[in-house]
Order: sequence, then structure tokens, then C-alpha cells
Amino acid sequence: MSEVVQAGLWGLVAGSALLIGAGLGYGLRVPQKVIATVMAFGAGVLLSAVSFELVGEAYDEAGLAPAAVGTLVGALAYTGGNVWLARRGARHRKRSGHAGAQAQPSETEQSGSGTALALGALLDGVPESAVIGVSLLDGGAVSLVTVAAVFISNVPEGLSSSAGMKKAGRSRAYVFGVWAAIAAASTVSAVLGYTVVGSFSPAVIAAVTAVAAGAILAMVADTMIPEAFEDAHLAIGLITVCGFLVSFALSHA
Repeated sequence: MSEVVQAGLWGLVAGSALLIGAGLGYGLRVPQKVIATVMAFGAGVLLSAVSFELVGEAYDEAGLAPAAVGTLVGALAYTGGNVWLARRGARHRKRSGHAGAQAQPSETEQSGSGTALALGALLDGVPESAVIGVSLLDGGAVSLVTVAAVFISNVPEGLSSSAGMKKAGRSRAYVFGVWAAIAAASTVSAVLGYTVVGSFSPAVIAAVTAVAAGAILAMVADTMIPEAFEDAHLAIGLITVCGFLVSFALSHA
């Protein structure tokens, strides 16, 4: 199997977790404490992957300056896109919409918010998937830790966001159409991460990896952690640490 096909398949595997989460969030009445728990665990997993698999690797390959600059550029790019989308109704796209929390707006409440929500989901998913493709450049084998981290974090993302979409009055076709499109985009992003970035020098590849890391870290802080801690029970911090340690153990297995 060619490495291009492998990149696409691994991107699809990671992206399919969004559909799994969407099915759970749309079809079941999931208690908010359960949503907060899985979101906190997913945030911990991604924080560890960013630290040890992405920024750490960028530093090892190119040194401190490219790793730091790339991470800042990724965070700035994500934040800029997020601010633009937030003003159009996508600010709370990962919120489940439970009582007392900030909720996603309906199309009636804010025209164009449906498109903004879809674009926001795309903004969140592309950096994660691109990194999966880039990981294949290191010896021709995908980083299973990165795939696992993205998959594990995508389940609560799809779950919480889809529950919020349903409460905002979005149709079943809209909800699953969005996540199917993001799963497809994850496949394409992984392929592009491998084919496009693969033509660059190791220093540039390291910088691109750091850019993706910065975008993912900004996403975790801006969208996942607020939802996890909205109605935090006392074990949320511990659960986040558990997610961090699971990812850390996988990266050192």
C-alpha cells in the first residue's frame, strides 16, 4: 500500500471518530457530567500529544527558534480564524447546550451561524489531520500516538458539539452532513500533509509541525477546556491528567 493511501486512510480513521461522537451526542441523552469527563480526557490526550509528539519533535529536528516561532504562528492563525467565525455564530460550537451554559445559536437567532459552525469544525480538524500525514514522513510509518490522540479527542468533540447542534434546532441531515464532510476533509488534509509538506526540507517540516501544534493547543484551550470545565465536578482535573498520561505512555511505549 502506498504511503499516500496510508495517509488518507489514517486521516479517515481519526476523522471517523467525529461521526461516532456525533451519533452518541445526537441519538442519546448524555449527562453533562459524562460529556465534561470525556472532553477533559480528550483535552489531556491532545495536550500530551502536542508536547511530546509535535513541539518536542519540531525542537529535536530544527531547534528552539523554528519550534517556538511555528507554534506561535499556528496559534495566531487559529485564533484569527476563530475570532472571525465567533462573530458569525461559531463561538460555542463545541458546547453541548446544557442548561445554564453558553449555547450554540440557531439559524433564526443568528443568520449564517450554520455555515460558521461547519467552518469552525473544519478549522478545528484540519491541523490535527495534517499532522497525521506529516508523521508518515518520519520513516514511512504513521505515528500511532498521534492517530490515537486525535481519535480519542474527536469522540467528545463530536459528541458535545452535536448535542449542542440538536438543541439549537439543527436537523439530523445537517449534523451528520457536517461531520461526514469533516471526516472527508480529515482524509484530504492527511494526504496533503504527506504529499505537500514532504517536498520541503527537514527544518521546514519541523516548522510546519510546530504550526499545527500551535493551532491544536489554541483549539484545546479555547473550545475543549471551557466545555469540560463548564459544570466541572471535582475529578475533572484528575481526568485531564489521566488523558495526558495515557498519551504520554503511548508515545514512550
